[in-house]
Amino acid sequence: MHYYPEKIALSVKSSKLLRRLFSENPRLKKIFSGSDTEDKAKELIRRWAEEVLDTNIHALAYYRREEKGPEAYGRLRWQDLAAIRILDYLDNAGRGFPNPYRSGEITVSDPFNLLWLGSRNGTGGAKPLFFDDMINLFRQLTGQLPRGRPDKQKVEQWMNRWRHGLEPEIIKERGKNRERIIRVLVERIESCEPGETRYFFKEGMSYDEKVAKVKEWWDDYMFHLRFAVRSPALLNELLDYSLDLDTQKLLERAEKKGIPFFVNPYYISLLSTRTPGFTAGADLAIRHYVIYSKPLIDQFGNIEAWEKEDKVEPGKPNAAGWLLPSHHNVHRRYPEVAIMIPDTMGRACGGLCVSCQRMYDFQRGNLNFNLDKLKPKETWDEKLKRLLDYYESDTQLRDILITGGDALMSRDKSLEKILDQVYDMAVRKREANKKRPDGEKYAGILRIRLGTRLLAYLPQRVTPSLQQILAGFRKKAAAAGIKQFVVQTHFESPMEVTPEAEIAVRRLIDAGWMVVNQLVFTSAASRRGHTAMLRKVLNDIGVVTYYTFSVKGFLENTFNYATNARAVQEQEEEKYIGALTGNYREKIRSLSDEPERMKENLEAIREENGIPFLATDRNVINLPAVGKSMTFRTIGITRWGRRILEFDHDHNRWHSPIINKLGKMIIIESKPVGEYLHQLEDMGENIDEYLSIWGYSIGETEPRMPLFEYPEYPYRITEEISNLEIG
Repeated sequence: MHYYPEKIALSVKSSKLLRRLFSENPRLKKIFSGSDTEDKAKELIRRWAEEVLDTNIHALAYYRREEKGPEAYGRLRWQDLAAIRILDYLDNAGRGFPNPYRSGEITVSDPFNLLWLGSRNGTGGAKPLFFDDMINLFRQLTGQLPRGRPDKQKVEQWMNRWRHGLEPEIIKERGKNRERIIRVLVERIESCEPGETRYFFKEGMSYDEKVAKVKEWWDDYMFHLRFAVRSPALLNELLDYSLDLDTQKLLERAEKKGIPFFVNPYYISLLSTRTPGFTAGADLAIRHYVIYSKPLIDQFGNIEAWEKEDKVEPGKPNAAGWLLPSHHNVHRRYPEVAIMIPDTMGRACGGLCVSCQRMYDFQRGNLNFNLDKLKPKETWDEKLKRLLDYYESDTQLRDILITGGDALMSRDKSLEKILDQVYDMAVRKREANKKRPDGEKYAGILRIRLGTRLLAYLPQRVTPSLQQILAGFRKKAAAAGIKQFVVQTHFESPMEVTPEAEIAVRRLIDAGWMVVNQLVFTSAASRRGHTAMLRKVLNDIGVVTYYTFSVKGFLENTFNYATNARAVQEQEEEKYIGALTGNYREKIRSLSDEPERMKENLEAIREENGIPFLATDRNVINLPAVGKSMTFRTIGITRWGRRILEFDHDHNRWHSPIINKLGKMIIIESKPVGEYLHQLEDMGENIDEYLSIWGYSIGETEPRMPLFEYPEYPYRITEEISNLEIG
């Protein structure tokens, strides 16, 4: 399909916005009305932007990429960001980009051509959201768009709007939810087919005795998995028929489309049905993780893997150049770490997150919720040994992340077997190193991680038995030279931090494991103060924040997408109140040495610095190539108002050498800034509090906290990189 911008007339609204742009900027109007050619107009706009940069030599050097990094970014003025964006728009004018939102068709970015066509002919086809962005760009350039970093008091005011699951009022409301759900489950159990051997009522039990029995089972995580909701109809019943008709139809369509549906009773109890005024909107980030959006339903079946290294052909290197022992079980991006996904129940989850990074794997059936079929097969022991041989024989691997699915979905026996095998592998690798000369030794295993969302989805899983297994493993593995033991979890909302979750975290840190959180920065989670409050509540129970991820993916994640401009705004205007400087950055390096005192140590550091939380996480996005980054420049914009971002890799960490070939990565954002603001308004937000978002067009990846660095070896390891093949 051909697109001829010079022939497409502007809408009435677009025409009005174009006139507003010119009325606010007489100099811009004069440029377009007084220029004989489009090239002349562009040259005069370039001169205007250069005038701004000429008054800040650091900004000019940053534009020319002679200076870069967080320190260089910190020397930019607000209007410098606008001038650099204008120059980047001009430098990339006419450049085409494959557009995933238009079936890969080439989208050409030439915003000043669109203004030229609009001013001369009333054509160009640019949409209102494009003009909204351009209006605010020139407001920033001319000092009409305020920035003004909010003070600590304002940020805390935003934080205090959000409730959390440890508050007595919230606990009371969830108690009512639990009572209602239990009574529905009683009916379900009564109607179960014969053959249920674990959760059944003995003959002659009264109704009250049955209710009491289900309350007893409520603390058993297997009960929640057994009676997890697999249909929209039952979800609506457990939510007291509170879903509106449109939502019900949407979920029914998802069911027909084949999207897995799995929500356990505990997690359902966190959702409000008749929202009291004091909790209005508080559970929205949770709700949006359970209720599938129309774009996700539309795209399911055609979802592409966002991270290219997730697509692997047997015997061939992945997109990062790594040769793998299995294209299903091992994922690798970096030299030091590889993910392992066991062939156990760990391939399932306690629920399906709508923005799951492995939705591609759910779509193709590699991950699923057929729990009985996911029990390890007899051949798994042999396969596990082969997978761990890969870690043992690799020169640089020092970190193993066992995830899925969800690592804690594995039964105790399966998980213990995996950990024992990991221990044996680490010992063998250490022993083999004794025979290698200094400078030729392999990287020994330093860090073991378990990836799980069950602390939020189903904290009852962290039983005393599991605690004992993890504590025993840590004790013997530490003696074998492993230094760091990490449970990597995913709380999305302060409302997920419940008394049950607090108990689970306490058991893990008592077992000697540090618990760190990765937040997905969805539109609901991105509201002012929401992420800051989550950081605080997590610190309160002993959890350290690790990453705040922008939503990745293409059309399927449009609804939950919060723009990268908002991620930078949150970093600059909210997270900053928890920043640590100087000696304290180094002081928290030792937090992992005594995880048993994590809660107390976090509290002490916060009190000493007068901060509500420790901003130990980094705001990043997983690139559609290799690695994570928030280093970008906005180099273009589509006529729909979607910004085009050029990302560089995070040079704070070691990557596969392939990044030198890949170069910079282009991301066309899945929604315009204006559309995101409209969505926030629909959530009840005052978008006047977000206006500076328009000006955040450049990002720099924050340095990684020393806490998350690998410990040093007492010897020199080889520089050789094995299992790498770059053509």
